[in-house]
Amino acid sequence: MHMNIAIDGPAGAGKSTIAKAVARELGYIYVDTGAMYRAMALYMIQQNIGEENWEAQAFTAESADITIRFIDGTQHVILNGQDVSDVIRTSEVSHMASVTSANPAIREKLVALQQKLAASESVVMDGRDIGTVVLPEAQVKIYLTASSAERARRRYKEMEEKGTLGSETLASIEEGIIERDYRDSHREHSPLRQAEDAVYLDSSDLTIEEVIARILSIISEKGEAL
Repeated sequence: MHMNIAIDGPAGAGKSTIAKAVARELGYIYVDTGAMYRAMALYMIQQNIGEENWEAQAFTAESADITIRFIDGTQHVILNGQDVSDVIRTSEVSHMASVTSANPAIREKLVALQQKLAASESVVMDGRDIGTVVLPEAQVKIYLTASSAERARRRYKEMEEKGTLGSETLASIEEGIIERDYRDSHREHSPLRQAEDAVYLDSSDLTIEEVIARILSIISEKGEAL
C-alpha cells in the first residue's frame, strides 16, 4: 500500500527542506510542486502563450502532462515525455511561472496532476493547502510552523550567508513574514490553514534533525494504525 504525506505551514517554516529529507529517508517521491509550476510555465512559453492571456493559458494547460521521477536519487521533471529539469531554471521561466501560477485554471490543472501522481506512488508533498485541498485523504498530515521571530532569524541568517541582505534588517524581514502569513491565510482560493486531522508541529526550538525525527515517528505511528 502506498502512503501520502502532506506537510503544510507558513512561509519560512522549512517545509521543503524537511519534506525532501523525509522523502529521502523513506524512499518516497518528493513532489516539488514549484518545479511543476515552472514546467507549466515553460510549456506556455513553448506554445507562445502571452503571460496576460489567461484564457489561452487555461486552454493550453489541458494538453500538458507533467510528472516527477527520481532516477538514481535525482529529481527529474518530465513535461510531455521530455526531461526539462534544467530548462525550467532559467530566469525567463521563473518570471512566467510567477505570472501563470496566479491563474486559477493553471492551479486546477496542476492540482489534478499532483493528485494523479499521489494516487499511484508514495509521496511527500509540501505547501499551504496540501492536506486541505490537494491531498485531503493523505494518511499523514503535518502542520509545520515556527514563530515569526524564529522564521525571520533563519531567513536573516540565510540571506547573510548568501550576501543578499542588502538593506534588510531582522525587523523588516519579520514584518514581511507576518504580512505574508496574513495574505496566505486570508486569500480567497485555498487559504493557509491547518487541516483538522493534521499534527501540529512547532519547530521554533527544534533542529532540522529533531523535526525530521519527530515526523518519521508520527509516520511510523500512523502506519502501524492503518
